[in-house]
Amino acid sequence: MQKKQKEYLIIDAYNVINNWPELIEIRDNLEYAREKLVDLMLEYGAYKGYQVFVVFDAPYTTEKENVQKVSSFLTVVFTEEDETADSYIEKLAYDSVRMNKKVYVVTSDWVEQMVILGAGAYRISSRELRKDVKKAKKNIEEEYSAKNKINRNELGGMISREAASKLEAIRCGKK
Repeated sequence: MQKKQKEYLIIDAYNVINNWPELIEIRDNLEYAREKLVDLMLEYGAYKGYQVFVVFDAPYTTEKENVQKVSSFLTVVFTEEDETADSYIEKLAYDSVRMNKKVYVVTSDWVEQMVILGAGAYRISSRELRKDVKKAKKNIEEEYSAKNKINRNELGGMISREAASKLEAIRCGKK
């Protein structure tokens, strides 16, 4: 049986940071906001089975492109000098679609959405992703809770009636 190929989820990271209330309130500490987004996408990608690419703009740097493989299914990209996240995302989406990958791009930038759709990828707005991440997080918590529910093993179900009666008499102060 052939293994199903992972779907790609490409995220315009600063677009998401600037659209999610919980990330907007911490974006004064941009490093923390980036880490928070990456952590959320790590959990979300693992749960949904996506190959996730989180792409950050770094157009005003003199650094080379920085690609960090965080896990087997999450890659963080900082673009190189004079390259925008949009141009990186467009190329990645186009190349991935040509390799017969199902590609979703997360951005609320209308122009970027039109380019992505033209390349054959699907678009997801930042707001839609936030909604799905929250839903996935709730499902994860419910599944974890159900798997780890403590089974009550009451003593009454493990001893004879006679022993239970004697213990009840002791509890009530009767002989």
